[in-house]
Amino acid sequence: MAMTRNFFTEDKHLQQVLKKHLEPEFYEWAEKELIEFGESCANEIEERAVHTDREGQPKLIKYNKMGEDVSEVWVNEGYKKTVQETYNRGIIGYVHKEIPELGQKGNYLYSYAQGYVLSQTEPGFYCPVTLTMATAYLLEHYADEHVKGKFLPHVISTGEVELFEGATFLTERQGGSDVGANETQAVPHPNKNTYLLTGEKYFASNAGQCGVAMVLARIPGAPKGTRGLSLFAVPWKKEDGSGKLNGIEIRRLKDKLGVRAVPSAEVLFNDAEGYLVGEPSKGIHYMMEALNLSRVCNAIASLGIMQRAYTEARIYAKSRVTFGDRLINFPMIRESLVDMAVKQEVELSASFELVALFDRVMRNDGAKVSEEEIALNRLLIALLKKETAEQAVHFSHEAIEMHGGNGFIEDFVTPRLLRDAQVLTVWEGTANILGMEVLRLMSRFKVERIFIESMIKRLSSFHIETSIKEPVEDALVKLQELCHYTSSCEPEIQTVYSKKVASLMVKIFESVVALEGANAGDPREKAKAELFLQMTWKDSDTWYDPENMKLQYFDLIVNCEKNSVGVE
Repeated sequence: MAMTRNFFTEDKHLQQVLKKHLEPEFYEWAEKELIEFGESCANEIEERAVHTDREGQPKLIKYNKMGEDVSEVWVNEGYKKTVQETYNRGIIGYVHKEIPELGQKGNYLYSYAQGYVLSQTEPGFYCPVTLTMATAYLLEHYADEHVKGKFLPHVISTGEVELFEGATFLTERQGGSDVGANETQAVPHPNKNTYLLTGEKYFASNAGQCGVAMVLARIPGAPKGTRGLSLFAVPWKKEDGSGKLNGIEIRRLKDKLGVRAVPSAEVLFNDAEGYLVGEPSKGIHYMMEALNLSRVCNAIASLGIMQRAYTEARIYAKSRVTFGDRLINFPMIRESLVDMAVKQEVELSASFELVALFDRVMRNDGAKVSEEEIALNRLLIALLKKETAEQAVHFSHEAIEMHGGNGFIEDFVTPRLLRDAQVLTVWEGTANILGMEVLRLMSRFKVERIFIESMIKRLSSFHIETSIKEPVEDALVKLQELCHYTSSCEPEIQTVYSKKVASLMVKIFESVVALEGANAGDPREKAKAELFLQMTWKDSDTWYDPENMKLQYFDLIVNCEKNSVGVE
């Protein structure tokens, strides 16, 4: 009989992280919810995800029997059940409204914990969740009361009213990442206080499933570039009850490498009626805030894939017998599993430290949030989005290699993990785009100074051996030198070093997070920090570890046991 898995109860480190960041009463409630969701994700939702990926992918029904363009997107019944269960659990709603059992509003920490568990089985569906989360944020913060009242209750529904999933449509064929090249137009409606949008969105995810889309377009007389983009809330269907499309047509669905659960389309607007959101000149600023929210979601999805890849590799290594022994007893396998466990846990801790900061910044608690925190929040988003996405691909590759030939067979989850992981390096900004974001923050906020000062202050507060901290302290000196040199270069040359700056920063940040864990005195956290610093600052073809620390710490790290280990 197959073992019933639970993605939450299996993950002791996630539980520790949430206990650190959530109030005790909130955690007690969240734990019960996540136990239920973790079991569902590992079993029923997993079965639906396999079906969706293999046989039940979204399909475009272009015309009805009368030849009329209905541009309907069909999704399978299992996918619909996953939609209902996930949203009803408050993954979006409880960020914006009160949790009945607690009598208080939820937060992004809990939402991202749900997203992390969900992404271990269905990162494709976490994309529509992300878009709906961004839509809810934009409506709550920038829509007027009329528009907010029309859409927000549906977007944050937990079952009490009809759900409207959201979408954010930016990309156009001629623009891509260059959103300033967008051409979609919005003209005032002749008889209403609305606008009519005409144009094309070339990569529009959650098309046909969203109830409302947040769309960038230009009003008459708007300047060129990003400054001329305004934000609109565009309902997918007409509001007259006819059920007809709101001047919208889907040309085709994209045939993607992975994340097949989410319908991504080429969408045409032909006098689609929309509502202006916020000030006309600030559309791009609003959307960039939503983009940063989506980048955090991207990091969370990456972490979910990393965790699933690691657990699948570990479970397979325990059961697979080869060359007369279980795979997990071979030193090379043990080293790989230790590397994965340490990197994933440190990156999870670092990302939820970001989420805690992100939660404060996004709630905009006035004097409680400083300009330095706002800048640091944007920096960490860029750093961790880039790093986690790249690691998700690496972890998926490692899991496939651990499985050998089986890892390449679609009967196992590993091929899907790799296909789904690959898009996360592209969505919400490639490494080059994120490097440019780091340069902008350096120019505008001198963020490198804020970052370096923050890391030095934290390091000085740790009561651990100086020798352990030395590699990070040395790296901070080199980072200061690199940032000074980069800033002195011509703008075009600065871009060459942007990813190098970002890479060094994220290594430093994650090292500090690992050392903070060691500072608490827990033997496993101390071992994890030692190994993480070794992996980050020492491991190379010209260095070797005569003490074989990874093998010594195997049981402590992978099995959470305090036994001494070697090869069994």
